[in-house]
Amino acid sequence: MKAITKHYIDGAFVDSHGKEVMDIIRPTDGQVIGRAALGDEEDTRRAIAAAKRAFAAFGRSTNEERAKILRRLHEAASARLKDLTAAMVEEYGGVIQFAGLIVQSGVNAFLAAEKALQEIPWTRTWDKTTVTLEPVGVAGLITAWNANALFLCLKLASAVAAGCTVVIKPSELSSLQTQVLIEALHEAKLPKGLLNVVTGLGNVVGAELVRNPDVAKISFTGSVAVGQTIMRDSAATMKRITLELGGKSPTILLDDAVLDRAIPAALTMAFLNSGQACAAGTRLLVPKSRLDAVKLAIRDAMRHLTVGDPADPKTAVGPMVSQKQYERVQSFIRKGIEEGAEVLVGGEGHPERLEAGFFVKPTVFVNVKNDMTIAQEEIFGPVLCVIAYDSEDGAIRIANDSKYGLHAAVIGTDLSRARRVASQLRAGRVVINSMTDDPQAPWGGFKFSGVGREYGRYGIEAFLEPRAILE
Repeated sequence: MKAITKHYIDGAFVDSHGKEVMDIIRPTDGQVIGRAALGDEEDTRRAIAAAKRAFAAFGRSTNEERAKILRRLHEAASARLKDLTAAMVEEYGGVIQFAGLIVQSGVNAFLAAEKALQEIPWTRTWDKTTVTLEPVGVAGLITAWNANALFLCLKLASAVAAGCTVVIKPSELSSLQTQVLIEALHEAKLPKGLLNVVTGLGNVVGAELVRNPDVAKISFTGSVAVGQTIMRDSAATMKRITLELGGKSPTILLDDAVLDRAIPAALTMAFLNSGQACAAGTRLLVPKSRLDAVKLAIRDAMRHLTVGDPADPKTAVGPMVSQKQYERVQSFIRKGIEEGAEVLVGGEGHPERLEAGFFVKPTVFVNVKNDMTIAQEEIFGPVLCVIAYDSEDGAIRIANDSKYGLHAAVIGTDLSRARRVASQLRAGRVVINSMTDDPQAPWGGFKFSGVGREYGRYGIEAFLEPRAILE
């Protein structure tokens, strides 16, 4: 049984003032594997005060000084790469083939930020005017449970590159992962108060970060409902905000796609991180003329999709993070059936021999209309909706007929055509033919998928304000 009793404030691990304790439950079998102390408002205020003191000096640091810190952070996190991955597999149930990539991406975020830092025009002058980009101040970073190491490293890297000090509120469902990461980052020998971490509930620790006047910026990854609350409550102290929220991402299968490559690619995007990914391509749009062939190809491909032990490299889909999330996904599967969609593969209940954990049957619905609940709401589980379209314009219309606009994909043989379709999609990122990434490309969404961008110079600039001096 692992016990986490401390937060990280002012360069040291300190006992929690908050007395509430939460069980850490392993999602593969529902067993309690640890307990974590949850911080309260006092813990949060102490962390904010430490960050405020540190900002007085760090806010005036040079690019070279910040670049050195980013390199130290990368080195420190890299030393615990295996431990970070193992913690994600055990505590969250992330399949190891995906968890390893997520953790590596998080660790690499420090080097990506160092590179982007060199590309930003920090000073511009004309006539007798000088404009400089200045760090906004103390930043509150609030992260989600589905890719803990990535979110923490990415937000921290951008804030440090900008010259901000931070207070992080990680998801309480990621306490073990957070502990390993903070132990690692402590070895980077950061200036005291630059990095502060308080684990706790959103309506306690998160709420204090949002309302506290000494916090100038909030960067949040999570649900739309919480994002709306943060946006509303931040207005009282005029905070700058970045919100990376939900998605209901479309994958458009063009009529020239080669199915034996296209369907595995589409399923990989749909069941990314066991479906617990805001970028998951959970709407597959296919031409009506190829619908029957697509159904056959999906049935065949799904036979090779392994559900089970996330530590097994052959496993593609692991458990949901919690019993609550399992029940949420089940409710959407039932809703899809009630609304008239047809279950092609999967359905309600646990997969065979996996009843002990929070496992869901990877489910594919066909005969889905885009106005159905399962096609409009983010399920955050391994559930794919197949929607037929009549024409290319029809596919684009369906893809854009969503309150979300985070991510999208286009699959087809004719690249010029795929690019033309991609250019008409209202999404912050569009990939062509595979789930690719670029740590310098902006990440964020249109519409209800959020406000602002992360990654590369775009992420750093979100922590900066321009100041003009005129003579």
